Amino acid sequence: MKRIILLLLSQIIPLSIFSQNISAFEIFDSKGEKVNYEIMMESIRKADIILFGELHNNPIAHWLQYEVSHSLLEHNYGLVFGAEMFEADNQDELDLYLKDSIDAKALDTLARLWPNYKTDYAPLVHLAKENNKAFIATNIPRRFANMVFKKDFEALNELSEEEKSWIAPLPIEYDPELPGYKNMMGMMGGHGGDKLPKAQAIKDATMAHFIAKNFVQGKKFIHFHGTYHTDNYEGILWYLKKLLPDVNYITISTVTQSEVSTLESENTGKADFIICVDENMTTTY
Repeated sequence: MKRIILLLLSQIIPLSIFSQNISAFEIFDSKGEKVNYEIMMESIRKADIILFGELHNNPIAHWLQYEVSHSLLEHNYGLVFGAEMFEADNQDELDLYLKDSIDAKALDTLARLWPNYKTDYAPLVHLAKENNKAFIATNIPRRFANMVFKKDFEALNELSEEEKSWIAPLPIEYDPELPGYKNMMGMMGGHGGDKLPKAQAIKDATMAHFIAKNFVQGKKFIHFHGTYHTDNYEGILWYLKKLLPDVNYITISTVTQSEVSTLESENTGKADFIICVDENMTTTY
C-alpha cells in the first residue's frame, strides 16, 4: 500500500508544480474583456476592411496576421492585401513578383524592402501570390514624407504628376487636434514641431487613399501597418471614414505588457480588438 501511495504522489506532485498556465498573449475587446481567437474572427468575417496594427518586431502579431489572412482565404472570401511596408512607387515591382515575372531576388533588388521583410512580411506576400490575390503597396515613398517633415505640406506641390500619383490627392486635410497627432508634438523633445505629426498624417492619408482606391464592394481588404497608425480609431481610419463612410471596419492593435491576463487601462479602447503580448516575447529584430 505504501508503494502505491508513493507512486500516486510521484505523479500528482509534478503536475501541481508545473500546472501554472503561461500565456504568450491574450486577445481583448475594446472594453478590456478577454475574448478568444474565434470571437475575433467572427467580427472580422463581418467586416469589409480589416486594419491590423502591429508592433513591427513582434512575432505574435506577424503570426496572427498570417493566420487571420489564411482563415479568410480558407472561407473563400474575396481578399485584397495591403501594407505600409511597401511604398506606392514599388507597386509595379510587387505586381511583377506576384505574377511570377520576377523572382524573390529581383524583388529584393528592385523594390525597397524592409530589413525584416524575409521573416515578417514575405509569408504574407507568398500567401497572396499562392492564392492569386492582389497586394497593394499603400505607403507614401519615404522621401516624400521626409519632405513634409522638413518643409511642410507645401513641399509636395513641387512633385511631378507621376510622383503625385504615389500619394494622397492634394491638398491634404489635416486636423492637429486629433490626440494621436497632438501627442506627437511632444515627441523627440518637441524638435519635430508640427511637421512631425504632419509627416505622420501624409502617411495615414496616403495609406487610406490606396486602401479606398483598391477596395472592391463584396470583397475584404486586410491592411497591415504599425499599430500607431490606427490606435484609438485615428490615423488611417480617420481618413478612410471620409472616403468610405458606409463600409464596416475592424481595427486591431498590438500591445505588450509584463502580465497579459488583464488588459491595462491605458490599452483599453485602442481598437476593436487588442492583442496583448508578454513583453518577454522574443522579437524578430
